[in-house]
Amino acid sequence: MFEDRTEAGRKLAKVLRHYRNRHVVVLGLPRGGVPVAFEIAKVLHAPMDIVFVRKVGLPCAPEVAMGAVVDGTHPHIYRNEAVIRRVRVTEEAFQFAAEEELREIARRKAVFKDVLPRCDIRGKTVILVDDGLATGSTMEAALSAIKGNGVGRTVIAVPVAHFSAISALKNDADEIICLETTHFFRGVGDFYNHFPQLSDDDVVGYLHSQMLAQDLGLSP
Repeated sequence: MFEDRTEAGRKLAKVLRHYRNRHVVVLGLPRGGVPVAFEIAKVLHAPMDIVFVRKVGLPCAPEVAMGAVVDGTHPHIYRNEAVIRRVRVTEEAFQFAAEEELREIARRKAVFKDVLPRCDIRGKTVILVDDGLATGSTMEAALSAIKGNGVGRTVIAVPVAHFSAISALKNDADEIICLETTHFFRGVGDFYNHFPQLSDDDVVGYLHSQMLAQDLGLSP
């Protein structure tokens, strides 16, 4: 159990200290992964950026991922075929939901544009951070998307995850750091004492703080 995302980030940062000053970029998955990534970036003295990725939820149960989308020149779309087949989601329904999430990504990009650092990840060790993994679909989509950008090494860092999510990702990332893995998983928030919904303004605040830290030379 974690007090909040800040504590979770600090605990992960202790495990990741060996990456300090090793050409690392920390990428948070918004919104919940950003406070966790912020704490890791501070300890590693690393630049922080975000991945514009969104879960594509089932029409009948939006909290259940049937896929995910990642922004880019050619948006990356990940499909969870097992869920799609089980619930019998039509191609039209999936595409409609994916396009809705891409529109939300475009809206967020407009909101965050003044504080986005646009880190160069080519040849770098990239640490992908979220506040927890239920199915792992969103993380898998983000990981697949950044691999096409010539990264040197990929690391997934999360405070907590369902066992099946880690199993699904273990062959895709070079390293996975997870502080707590469980078979009993109703939701990420169950593993935090304080787990508020984050707003766009919250994310802007973290990105602005990171930008100031880099301007002051507190991170590379």
